[in-house]
Amino acid sequence: MRTLIVSDLHFGSASRADVLRLPHAQEVLLGALTEVDRLVLLGDVLELRHGPPRAALAAARPFFQALGSKMAGAEIVLTSGNHDHALVDRYAQRRGEEQQPLPLGLEQRIAPEDASPMARQLAEWTAPARMQVAFPGVWVREDVYAIHGHYLDAHMTIPTLERIAVSLMGKMVSRPQQALLSVDDYEAVTAPIYAWIDAVAAQGATRSALNGSATEKMWRMLHGAGSGRNRTRAGASSSKASRRERAMAQMRQGMLAPGLGGGLRSSAVRRGFPLAVGVLNRLGLGPLNADISAAELRRAALAAMGEVAAHLRLGDAHVVFGHTHRAGPLPGDALAEWRGRAGARLVNTGSWTYSSGFLSSGDSENPYWPGSCVLVEEDRAQGPRLMRLLAASDRALLAPVAA
Repeated sequence: MRTLIVSDLHFGSASRADVLRLPHAQEVLLGALTEVDRLVLLGDVLELRHGPPRAALAAARPFFQALGSKMAGAEIVLTSGNHDHALVDRYAQRRGEEQQPLPLGLEQRIAPEDASPMARQLAEWTAPARMQVAFPGVWVREDVYAIHGHYLDAHMTIPTLERIAVSLMGKMVSRPQQALLSVDDYEAVTAPIYAWIDAVAAQGATRSALNGSATEKMWRMLHGAGSGRNRTRAGASSSKASRRERAMAQMRQGMLAPGLGGGLRSSAVRRGFPLAVGVLNRLGLGPLNADISAAELRRAALAAMGEVAAHLRLGDAHVVFGHTHRAGPLPGDALAEWRGRAGARLVNTGSWTYSSGFLSSGDSENPYWPGSCVLVEEDRAQGPRLMRLLAASDRALLAPVAA
């Protein structure tokens, strides 16, 4: 079975960064599905942190209807991420009502109507394609496991907002980082956070602390980047030291914890940031690192995903994930970084979002350029293959357009 995996569509983004709203991006992705037997939507399909779900569903509807026509009779597997965890709300609620629920495995298959009303709606739009929900991930092949990747926030050394929140939740439910050994453990320290954010967003548009729009501002305060030239330098892969600052500007929405220096001068924020990280470590919320260079961002995320693979005992399987929006491995990447400590072979799908503050014309080689996916062939002799479907697309065709 030939499987295409895409992640981080973020339909309903308030900034309209979700490129699959656009006819050009839809046409390219739908064209890539011509000889595909199965499509895996690997989480953060809907952006449920920017406002009520109706906005995300309205943005997603045209694509899902076109997808259903394109994949009539084929299989679509839907998984949830941290921005659309509510896709499995009904399943989680019913499981919580059971007297003695069985431990969660690496893959639960759920009918869309049993997962949530939103999942049911997406399934109706994609008919006559067949949709199922997989939670928290899916075995694409005996040696290929795909999961959104948000569990890595529990092991990050970068002081992101979710990393800190997960540490706090771990203390509250007596599940420290080293004790996360199952899907149930990871859900215990992450799901309550997602549920709270979703509940806030359901009441109306959220502000930067929850929806991630403060990221660019924080990066500018910490690094003093302000010119269009600096944004252009954000383009290429991290394979050469001279290009590492480029990737730094590509931090996905929500990568840095917003609000650590709101209203302060940039120089004060830069001086105070290491001190703030030190305080968090002394409070037992670490280990956290004040180094947020491009190289460290990449390394920390990959090391954290490698920890997830080790804690979930995935062995040397290929582990396909999204979440960080950084596609890879790409030519020039250090392959050793993409190998988990227990042997997992990591592959990141990249995203389908365009962040205007971080990308500019001619940046298509940038690892954060939208439109990447992973193809998994049935033949085990072939490993998962990263494809960059929009690499040849001009910025004018992808950049967000005001409503």
